[in-house]
Amino acid sequence: MSDATVAEALRSTAPLAVVEAPGGCGKTYQGASYARDVAPGLGEGRLLIVTHTNAACDVFAERTRGLSRRVEIRTIDGLIIEIASAYHNALGLPADVGAWARREPNGYAILADRTARLLAQCPMIASCIARRYPIIICDEHQDACADRHAVVMSLHKAGSMLRVFADPMQMIFTGTAAETAAAEQRWANLKKAADRFEELDTPHRWANAQPALGAWILEARAALRDGGQIDLTGALPAGLTVHYADNVAQQNMGFRVAGNLSQPIYARANLQSMLVLTGHNERVKALRAFFNRRMPIWEGHVRDALVGLVADARNQQGNAAGLAQSTVTFVGSIATGFSPTAFGNRFVAEAEQECSKPCNGKPHHLQAMARYIVETPDHRGVARALDYLRWLVANEPAFSDVKFDHGREFAEAIELGRYDDPDNGFAEIARRRSHARPKLPPKAISTIHKAKGLEFDNVMLLPCDRANFGDTKAARAKLYVALSRATTSLLLVVSKAKPSPLFKI
Repeated sequence: MSDATVAEALRSTAPLAVVEAPGGCGKTYQGASYARDVAPGLGEGRLLIVTHTNAACDVFAERTRGLSRRVEIRTIDGLIIEIASAYHNALGLPADVGAWARREPNGYAILADRTARLLAQCPMIASCIARRYPIIICDEHQDACADRHAVVMSLHKAGSMLRVFADPMQMIFTGTAAETAAAEQRWANLKKAADRFEELDTPHRWANAQPALGAWILEARAALRDGGQIDLTGALPAGLTVHYADNVAQQNMGFRVAGNLSQPIYARANLQSMLVLTGHNERVKALRAFFNRRMPIWEGHVRDALVGLVADARNQQGNAAGLAQSTVTFVGSIATGFSPTAFGNRFVAEAEQECSKPCNGKPHHLQAMARYIVETPDHRGVARALDYLRWLVANEPAFSDVKFDHGREFAEAIELGRYDDPDNGFAEIARRRSHARPKLPPKAISTIHKAKGLEFDNVMLLPCDRANFGDTKAARAKLYVALSRATTSLLLVVSKAKPSPLFKI
């Protein structure tokens, strides 16, 4: 269907308009353009844009710049936390709902469930929120679980006009097969219930750079959606390169190719801009080493290791040895070289022994690092120990093999020491990070998941083999997300020894 038809449907009086479209076909453009047109005329109300990733929030913020007083942009979890915080007593939750959700197992899912039930049982609350947000735009709605979907639909039922965008082929598969089937059924039901349902199918993302690549990516999407293979045997479009090389690394999640096959990969990495995509966090670290650490890791907005450190700092407060062990775990997650055998075990032992025995050389430095935690056994002591480690890495040869892969996360762990409470400190740091809206560097390595919602001139995807892209719905969606990030050039590093069933080679 045409862009004009979709634009008209969004601006119609239809209470519920649903738009399905592949990535790169103008969902964000249509949503942001609609927001710019209608938000100024909402009187006292505001237009709310709800997404499922901070990256998507960043894109909408850029495209609605200057409308911050009329347009609010949230992740769906951010919206739920905002609602739950206002009614935390009714939900039986502490005032700091965000901190509670972070430290509780499945905290965000529990919070979504409680908030959905609150809105269903107390329609007056939903009506108040709907008056504040008379129009809601939901992006990436294919990733909404049942409770998050129910929250949005309660606000729609209470009076908010709803504009929903989704691409089922970009769904994140994290649940059971039954949960996946339920999500697919919810989307089918939503389309059926819509007052207006439209589709976008023009590959705008590639129109000015590589239109043939864009057409090929849409053909690949159709093949993946329909259970088929992506054909790499025929003529390839301009912008697409297939390089056959097997990952011969011996270690799990490592990456290495035969020496005579590495040059095309390194040559492509020398482009002024390059996004390298892979499926797993540990493989991201291996690729950073493969590229001789010349490319940074895209950290995005998520700080999993720091979340764990904050929880441990709270639970282990007063326990120097426990905090030292948590510090070793954290550094192991965001850096290489600080192994238990080389550093960690001695560091923890010093904390256990309260740094009581004189020593020299590397043990002396580890003892000095541990002393910060012994003297202040809380998150502030951990932060000082990490700050000292940063100094050691920069100045002491014995620590030169320690390399920080997640530099921002490491810096934020040190910054945490400025706050009296670790949860409040984390919340403030996260707020500032979201407000700053970090940008992708010209070159970066990322997981496919963290790259959702992003686009980049040149993209490299590796390794394309059976282990990473098997014949599952999840693998098909993951592969399509990766392919559709590239606007100008796409390099696929494809295995022949262990071929993916998703490619015809």
